[in-house]
Amino acid sequence: MKHISILIPKGAILGSLEGSRQLFSQVNEFLKAEGAPPLFKVQLVGLSMETPVSGGLFTVNASVLLEEVKKTDLIIIPAIDGDLQKAIEENKDFIPWIIQQYKNGAEVASLCLGAFLLAATGLLNGRQCATHWMAANAFRQMFPEVNLVTEKIITEEHGIYSSGGAFSYLNLILHLIEKYAGHDMAVLSAKIFAIEIERTSQSSFMIFQGQKEHRDDEVKKVQEFIEANFKDKLTVEQLADMFGIGRRSFERRFKKATSNTVVEYIQRVKVEVSKKSFETSRKNINEVMFEVGYSDTKAFRDVFKKITGLTPLDYRNKYNKEAVA
Repeated sequence: MKHISILIPKGAILGSLEGSRQLFSQVNEFLKAEGAPPLFKVQLVGLSMETPVSGGLFTVNASVLLEEVKKTDLIIIPAIDGDLQKAIEENKDFIPWIIQQYKNGAEVASLCLGAFLLAATGLLNGRQCATHWMAANAFRQMFPEVNLVTEKIITEEHGIYSSGGAFSYLNLILHLIEKYAGHDMAVLSAKIFAIEIERTSQSSFMIFQGQKEHRDDEVKKVQEFIEANFKDKLTVEQLADMFGIGRRSFERRFKKATSNTVVEYIQRVKVEVSKKSFETSRKNINEVMFEVGYSDTKAFRDVFKKITGLTPLDYRNKYNKEAVA
């Protein structure tokens, strides 16, 4: 029997905690209906017997206290909320236990913003990790040694798992059910809980907001210029000259401040404007393409798909039912 420890961090988001418990527990119910023994022993593990979650709106009762769990097979770290630095500090007593359990052979999975608590263990250094795309900038600043992959729904590396934003944690739990209980059980769980099983990317959900939580005022001015002049054909040389910065120094400072190259930033601004247009207007692909400064259909399509995971047409069809009609 697999022992699953679902942690109850202070400030956890109730949905990912209870959703995980429900899915793993339901597998046992399916097996019971078939006359088979349960596969999972699911426990809620807390630092105290009662933990406030979801901003204090709910209280979760632990099955067992952390120090009582000497060995486990899988640790689930639910999403946390609020001030993430503070959340890590409030839940720091979980960290040495997670590290020790991993060294003893346990697997570890973080859900959405639970990645911040997992990253604080150091186990993610040099490895891939997903989290909610809205927290990508904060994550990179706090954990530069981790390879953050914002577009992915699931990552898996050396017994460490992570999921992307919000309800994409359901896809990770299904992935773990498939690993431990088989494909048929994962498909049955997906059908019962109405989960889209084939999702692999969260790119189409991402909203580019421009990374301005830095202190390089000259780079901020460049960002603002790009955002105000997205219709133009902008070049790195032109922007560097305009602000009197040498190209190499300019590119290095821009990447350090925004986590994007200058070219990536220009592309993402243009694509974000295109997405808004596809969502709200009846303009065709070419009209939108020309409005954001592209003249080559293939180049526009390739950049758009690289950033969103969808072609311009597929994106419009997904988010603008009026235009489709």
